[in-house]
Amino acid sequence: MLKMNAPAGALLAGLGLGLAAPAMPAGEPVPTFAQLEASGATIGRIVVRNGNIFDTGDPEEDNWLFRTANRLHINTRESVVRQSLLFETGDRIRASRMEEAERVLRDSRNFSDVEVRVLAVRDGVADIEVRTRDAWSLDPGFSFSRTGGTNSYNINLREYNFLGTGTQLTLGKTSDIDRSGNEFGIANDRAFGTWTRLAYERARNDDGRREGVTAVRPFHALDARWSAGATWLLNDRIEANYVAGDVQSEYRYEETRAEVFGGWSAGLRDGFATRYTAGLRLQDDAYAIEPGRTAPETLAPDQKLAYPFVRAEIVEDRYERTTNRNQVGRPEYFALGLAASLDLGYASRSLGSSRDAWVYAGTLARGFELAGEQRILASAALDGQFTDGRIDRQHFGGRVQYYRPQGPRWVFYASASGDVLTHPGPSDTLWLGGDNGLRGYPQRYQSGERRALFTLEERAHSDIYLWRLFRLGAAAYVDVGRAWGGPYQNPTNGGWLANLGVGLRIFNIRSAFANVLHVDLAFPMNPDSKVDRVQFLVKTRASF
Repeated sequence: MLKMNAPAGALLAGLGLGLAAPAMPAGEPVPTFAQLEASGATIGRIVVRNGNIFDTGDPEEDNWLFRTANRLHINTRESVVRQSLLFETGDRIRASRMEEAERVLRDSRNFSDVEVRVLAVRDGVADIEVRTRDAWSLDPGFSFSRTGGTNSYNINLREYNFLGTGTQLTLGKTSDIDRSGNEFGIANDRAFGTWTRLAYERARNDDGRREGVTAVRPFHALDARWSAGATWLLNDRIEANYVAGDVQSEYRYEETRAEVFGGWSAGLRDGFATRYTAGLRLQDDAYAIEPGRTAPETLAPDQKLAYPFVRAEIVEDRYERTTNRNQVGRPEYFALGLAASLDLGYASRSLGSSRDAWVYAGTLARGFELAGEQRILASAALDGQFTDGRIDRQHFGGRVQYYRPQGPRWVFYASASGDVLTHPGPSDTLWLGGDNGLRGYPQRYQSGERRALFTLEERAHSDIYLWRLFRLGAAAYVDVGRAWGGPYQNPTNGGWLANLGVGLRIFNIRSAFANVLHVDLAFPMNPDSKVDRVQFLVKTRASF
């Protein structure tokens, strides 16, 4: 038997070579992070254990298929995990930071499961274990969806974790209601071992092109002290105006967006993080008649806004961990604290703008805890311009979501949302149909300058774990909504619409592209002759 003295063992363990830390004394409970924070404990060794996709030590996952997947997959490098942590050896333990570190890791597509826990405690020093399990990161193949009577597909080769480095590569072909084309992208959220996101995207479509570059170091954590970055986007495409789900007119729209900024924060203080950002921004919109297409009656004038801006943000450190709300059998985090931002800039002709204008944007969000684990999440957003003494191109929207658990596997969910446009731009139409909430009707069936949508949904979260790959859920729902106002509202069925529906939810929890497959049957309650009496929808979304 190989023996090793204590210093050598500690060294190798610190290098992450898999040696177990001394266990807690038998029968003694492991202290929580909150207890360690109260005692003034500091962080000792940080042991990272990153498991492969399948745990072949579990008899239910020890088969040739899962072993083959493990062999083909390149695990995330330990250095990538360590670069994503919000704590270091020698730091004082703060329970909120340890919880936030787990949230940050769970947000990564690289992992299907994450746990940050206390491994051992000696003399006020706590060793921490970070356990992760990799997700299958290669997405080769074909995806298909049908929503509101329209088919969309995606043929791609997408790697979310190239050679275990966290780099995302995309090469594919897409087709949807608007356009089809080829796309290429590369991105890394931890470029060069930092918190900087570097990304490049390029698409060549049948109606134009899209190209963008990002180099941004965000406020990556509540206690982050600075941010900086630059972005650029060019998007040239054909836009359409719809009436009752049919194209009425089309025009060419080219938008250019660019921004450079820097931000500062004092970090997390008394449960709140306050941040300040300043920078320069370009918004350039150009419109043109497209030969061979039916042109709109009037074409909007081009607009160019170049301006300095300032932004203030506040985020409250109040999150709740729960399960079986928007996912099935996986930890979820509800942001219950206050989150608000205000962005203000002034564009002037002296900087090359086409007109003088104040440009503004703001957001507000808050969660509320009610009795019996009921939760309400409310949010609102406002953006627009003020020029020549009037509000222009303003969009105001708000949403309220309500969750009422009815046992461990049943949840009643309700939501209400509304949007209002004031003197909108030509591409600011509000849509309502199968692709944006009213599941029993065709895509973009109604449009306008006002929109309201209400949903009631009974959700079932099963304990079925199909082939150790998929978790299943189901829903029964009612949608009620309307979009109205403006020149493109539905002239034949412009009133309130409603539908009933049932659907299956398939959660792909082992892959980095773990979206939720929605398979729905929706039944419109007051359709016209153009609307099918049964709508069949297949679509991937981020949650239930």
